[in-house]
Amino acid sequence: MKRILTLKTAAGIACMTFALAATAQTDTNGSTAPAASSETVGQHVDDATITTKVKADLLSANNVKSTHIHVKTRKGIVSLTGTVPTAEDRDNAKQVAENVSGVTSVKNHLKVVAE
Repeated sequence: MKRILTLKTAAGIACMTFALAATAQTDTNGSTAPAASSETVGQHVDDATITTKVKADLLSANNVKSTHIHVKTRKGIVSLTGTVPTAEDRDNAKQVAENVSGVTSVKNHLKVVAE
């Protein structure tokens, strides 16, 4: 049990590091470029930070029993996709995402698939 928690924590840290590194990339002029033309640098960084926090919280949540959850954030709106073993896990995953600072709403597209 302790090993699983350690793996979840390590995965969360890895996700956070990757997201922060991806948002810190710069163009040839040395300025940070937004990911899309309609998105500011601040929005892009905030969305990446929210995504990382949601992923880390899902990995460390005791009431969510799936590692097959994909998280995307756009302008504070979090989209959850993937599979979970029960409807309760689906609801708990949405609740975990809603509790992250900066999340304005959650689109829960998780599918219940028995393991």
